[in-house]
Parts: sequence; C-alpha cells; structure tokens
Amino acid sequence: MLRILLLISLSANAHSQKGTPMVLIRAAHCLAEKNQLPSSNATKLSFGYFLDEKSYPGEIVLYVVNYSSPIRTNGSVFTIFLTEDRGGQVFNVQNNASFVLSKDDLEGVSFVNPPLGGTWTQEHLASAIKRIEKQPRFSITVNKLLAADSSVRCASYTDPQQRVVQSNHHNRKPC
Repeated sequence: MLRILLLISLSANAHSQKGTPMVLIRAAHCLAEKNQLPSSNATKLSFGYFLDEKSYPGEIVLYVVNYSSPIRTNGSVFTIFLTEDRGGQVFNVQNNASFVLSKDDLEGVSFVNPPLGGTWTQEHLASAIKRIEKQPRFSITVNKLLAADSSVRCASYTDPQQRVVQSNHHNRKPC
C-alpha cells in the first residue's frame, strides 16, 4: 500500500506542475546535499530523469542525469532509490557515473568514470541515459537546489550507516 501511495505521489508531482517536476527537484536537492554534483560556478544546472519500476522488483528507482554542457553530450548519471519513511520521502543515492555520448560505443554511451556493479549496471545506466535523452531536460537554479524540503530525507552510499544498504542494492539480482 505504501508503495502505491508513494508512486501516486511521485506521479502526481511529476505531472501536475508546469515546469520542473518536484520529484526531480527533490532528487537534485539530495544530490547537492550529498555533494554528488560536480563543482560548478553555474547559477542553473541542467537535468533529465527516468522513473523505473521494473529493474528492481518491489522498488522504485529514479535515474537522474546532470548534463555538463548545453548540448547534452556528457554528464553524470545517478541511481536513486525512492522509499517512504514516517510520512516523508527518502531519496537514497546508490550509484553514479560520468558519461559521454558516443556513436562509436555499442550502447551509444561511454563511461568516463564507470559505476559500481559491473556490466549489468553499466547496461542499465546506458539504457536509462538513452531514455532520458528522448525526454525534455529541465533547468534548476542553484538556489532551488539548496532549499530545504522538510518532507524529504536524503541518503547516500557515502553515508557511513548506508554502506550495508548500498551493498544490498548492488548485490541484489534484478529481474
């Protein structure tokens, strides 16, 4: 039941607003809070996202791309597991990689800094990047990224208490 409520909430947030979906703003906020975004002097950052309910049965995963350039040829991709805890949303950053779009690579994506998790993870991230490429991108101001949202809790594989959770996600056999 919680999973259904979380999904309905995320879908409503993603589609009810004009402009940037709240789920993406909250995810980008958590990436900034957990120091996962590359350093930049920009006042706006460019993002895309894809919500995945199939790769990890029983889990909702948000793939987020932070583009490094306006022409969308490179950037960073993140895997964020979404859950609900005590009435609030938890955005748990569990993987990241730097990439360049490449016509020479079989998947169309070449990883500059590969993700943890091996071939399956790379294939899934490459597939998510390709799906995100076909969707709109969104600009989020740095001020909006830094604004706190009391309904959101951010977690990351870099958190000392999260290391066990992180290893569980990477060792889980996907469908």
